[in-house]
Amino acid sequence: MNHSDHVHAVAHHASAAASSPVAASWRRCLTVHGLSPEEARSPLRLSEQEFRAAREKSGHLIEEAQGELDRLFSTVGKAGCCLLLTDENGIALERRGASGDDKDFRGLGLWSGTVWSEASVGTNGIGTAIADERAVVIQRDQHFLSCNTGLSCATAPIRDHLGRVAAAIDISTCRDDAGEIAMLLLSQAVRDAAARIEANLFRRAFNGARILLVPADGKSSPALLAIDRDDLVLGATCAARLKLNLDDRLIAERRSGWGSAE
Repeated sequence: MNHSDHVHAVAHHASAAASSPVAASWRRCLTVHGLSPEEARSPLRLSEQEFRAAREKSGHLIEEAQGELDRLFSTVGKAGCCLLLTDENGIALERRGASGDDKDFRGLGLWSGTVWSEASVGTNGIGTAIADERAVVIQRDQHFLSCNTGLSCATAPIRDHLGRVAAAIDISTCRDDAGEIAMLLLSQAVRDAAARIEANLFRRAFNGARILLVPADGKSSPALLAIDRDDLVLGATCAARLKLNLDDRLIAERRSGWGSAE
């Protein structure tokens, strides 16, 4: 059975889609996005004007992520990896890659100005992480499109100061020897980078407020609260909201809910 036949068989099996995030994504690609795994499909590419507009809209994200992208690339760049920072629509805003790998990655569409949503190219690290709102590893034949099965991707979403998915950071490689252990290590690295960017965005949004760290059972996402001079909550990251049962309504009422973090 070739890749295309396998995707169709699994995606149409209801129990598989219910139990496997990859199978559920394949099913979305077929039924919601109207894609076919055998398509020789490249990611959508924005015009220069569209790309500039997307970057301007996410200017604060790009600014807060630059240091983390550079730091992460200094660690994984020599291993034949490409880094992408995207917005919430999967538009690649920033890229890091070794010049010797540029031809290969550009041919695959791993380049600034391309769109890596599920609607654009089916199941992939970026699009599926954004759709599922969680960190994912998509290895080789877990991709929806047969033309992308040479890729392995580790991706983590980045949330804004309101707890909404606002971006994603991705490490992709074409190496044949990128096995499960290697991808797990890359996944941890990308989740750590995403957490630091998320914390940067939160501190930027609540500049001047006191920032408190909420104990959150070893979660990799930052559990932070922004507190005013009267000890009332101004804002909370997604992890802090989950830990303290906070939502937009409670925060808007400026209730002092941070004491339960003790």
